[in-house]
Amino acid sequence: MEARFLLLSDVATELNVSDSQVYHMVRSGELPAIKIGGRGQWRVERAKLEEYIQRKYAETADWVHENPLIERDAD
Repeated sequence: MEARFLLLSDVATELNVSDSQVYHMVRSGELPAIKIGGRGQWRVERAKLEEYIQRKYAETADWVHENPLIERDAD
C-alpha cells in the first residue's frame, strides 16, 4: 500500500527536482501541503501531487498551443 503523505524529498524524487525547489513550491502555495508534528514538518498528500502534475500538463499544453514551434527553412 502506498503512503498517503510524502516527504518533500520524496516529492523531489518523483518530480526529478531539488528539495529546495519543492520547498519553494510548497511555501509559495503552488503545491498544496500540510505541516504536521511538533516540529512542523511538511507533507504532501499523494493525491495533491497527482493533481499538481495534471495541472502542469494542462498548463504546458496551453503554452504549447499558444507558442507553436516554427520550423526554419533549410537554406
